[in-house]
Amino acid sequence: MLTPARETKKGSNPQDFAILKRIYYSFDPFRPLPAGDPAYVDCSEVRGDGDILVEVGREILLSDRMTSQLYAGHRGAGKSTELLRLQKYLDENGCFVVYFAPDEEDIDPEDAQYIDILLACTHHLLRALKDNASPDSLLNWLSDRWQDLKDLTLTEVSLDSLSIETQISQFAKITANLKAKPSQRQKIREKFNPHTPILIKALNQFVRDAKKNLPPGYSQLVLIVDNLDRIVPIPQEGGRSNHEQIFLDRSEQLQALDCHLIYTVPISLLYFYRAADLTNIYGNTQVLPMIMVQTPENQKYERGIHKLKELLQKRLSLIDPNLSIVDIFEERQALEAICLMSGGHVRNLLLLMKEAMKYTNTLPIPNRAIQRSISELRNTYRNTVFANEWQALAMVHHFKKIKNDQLYWGLLFNRCILEYRYFDKEGESQVWYDIHPLIKEIKQFQDAFNPIFRTLNCHTTKNGRLGVWD
Repeated sequence: MLTPARETKKGSNPQDFAILKRIYYSFDPFRPLPAGDPAYVDCSEVRGDGDILVEVGREILLSDRMTSQLYAGHRGAGKSTELLRLQKYLDENGCFVVYFAPDEEDIDPEDAQYIDILLACTHHLLRALKDNASPDSLLNWLSDRWQDLKDLTLTEVSLDSLSIETQISQFAKITANLKAKPSQRQKIREKFNPHTPILIKALNQFVRDAKKNLPPGYSQLVLIVDNLDRIVPIPQEGGRSNHEQIFLDRSEQLQALDCHLIYTVPISLLYFYRAADLTNIYGNTQVLPMIMVQTPENQKYERGIHKLKELLQKRLSLIDPNLSIVDIFEERQALEAICLMSGGHVRNLLLLMKEAMKYTNTLPIPNRAIQRSISELRNTYRNTVFANEWQALAMVHHFKKIKNDQLYWGLLFNRCILEYRYFDKEGESQVWYDIHPLIKEIKQFQDAFNPIFRTLNCHTTKNGRLGVWD
């Protein structure tokens, strides 16, 4: 029997601590689920019925040419988990998949450029396919740049004196230095940027050789580059952003590798003034939206809330099948509150649970621990919003839509604005937006929203919302 929270004393016995520690770990918000993980919950029905296996996977399997596709969504929405499912699906259908998340070891998301991505792709393709093809074309390219590397103090040894395996590892050293040595980063880029066409040619020679020697049962090669959605938007000269330079200006190079390609991109890029160009280049981008926990009319959406409860229950059941997600809370309403406050954002849901566990000595989780978890995450969002953005957030909350404007792009990127999708009664896909629920109780937001709601000079629609955006 669970100990009532009111009887909890400071500290806990070893058995209590052991179970709390296991629950705490099960709610790790930064660990994507591998394909087939028993904790996985299919949330497509409350996410607009999108299916990465169909929309991205079948595009690869049915195509008679090399494809390049983009995959978008808010950071922490679960894209990596979905991409790992896709990797397994493609593998089972004859595709040799090279998956990597570059910012873990290759790219600084706070300062990334196209050449960083290309070098990371080279490093990971070499590592994955070195037994299937001769690396000579890439090693020859590296040999031609070796003096530049020595000049940048990345190495002092002669390339010819190294074994083939050690020569190959130098690509990993380059990408590691790009991330770890900001003072050298721009110098490395300046040395390599003029030679990217030759690098792509050498890499494609290696890839084509590898495709001829894939393991039995494989007929296609797929490269999945995850976590590029984490690249922070940085204004460049002329008001352009690094996102535009990477995914649009360098699109020809991004698509040039002779294999099927999937790149994650920031969701804000889809609302960029060149969004039409993005579609013309890459085709339709599949988006992983939030899990709907409220309707556009600000009513609770029970199906979505149920999915979040199921998601938590599955993780809990792996610890102890007899544990109920309802029973580990002091009050049933606390479970629903934490689902609503997450906004349907999976990482925020898990983060709220994990933070609440810190302030819990023994189950059930006391209400004060839930409230403290919510308050701390709310403070994070309060600190994220600039003074000139509160009114924009108030407009989004009221109209459930956004403007194609740099201010809104930033709010999308920072997850202050969340995207939702559903199918209406006519079978049409509908996209709508709202602010993160944690923002609604922030005083600065209420100060911006209340005057707009009371005095904005416009008519009211049948659903009760003001009907004019301007």
